[in-house]
Amino acid sequence: MYVGRVMHTDLVTVSPDTPLATARNIIDEKKIDHLLVVDPSKGLVGLISDRDLKQTWSSPATTLSTHELNYLLDKITVEMIMVKNLRTVSPNTTIEGAARIMVENRIGSLPVIENDQLVGIITTTDVMSVLLEAIGIGTDSKRFIVLVEDRIGYLAEITRIVKEQEINIRSVVSWPEKEHPGIFQLVMRVDADDSEKAIAALREKGFQVFADYIKDHGPYIKKI
Repeated sequence: MYVGRVMHTDLVTVSPDTPLATARNIIDEKKIDHLLVVDPSKGLVGLISDRDLKQTWSSPATTLSTHELNYLLDKITVEMIMVKNLRTVSPNTTIEGAARIMVENRIGSLPVIENDQLVGIITTTDVMSVLLEAIGIGTDSKRFIVLVEDRIGYLAEITRIVKEQEINIRSVVSWPEKEHPGIFQLVMRVDADDSEKAIAALREKGFQVFADYIKDHGPYIKKI
């Protein structure tokens, strides 16, 4: 999946000289978390988030009256608090690539640029939605974990066993066991009615499988 398939293209933008109060009203009315700041030629120059606004709004509140606070905020423009050093991606960036950038930079959104033009924005919520859809959340399915060695052919073996039971695999995701190099958790989803049958078939072939939370995987890994 690529950013261009899930990015928001109905963009809400403001100019750098937009008063902070106006920006806040736009965010509230549009029910969005980020405002893109563009120059007269529609080039991206910054971004302001709902969190940025709230922090600015609250900082002088303890020492100023409501009238003084509103007067001050009318004088503050978006340009004064917007983030200018932006990380951006292109439409052909993978979703996992965008997710990595967000995590590593601790940011909640990425403007999308194509041919030097602002064409969209993607947020952590969008990334999570894609992830949930990919792993089958929301369907009538059940998950279980198979502990496997990092070797050629293990996935083919597991899918063959499940296929022989005439069970449809909804999704497959793997990630490494951090404390046990060379071992992976293979998280599978099948139709809820077929989960016990799939687990039993895999266990019969010697795979370590469990459907519930296990605090220590060590005893299972020793049996691989």
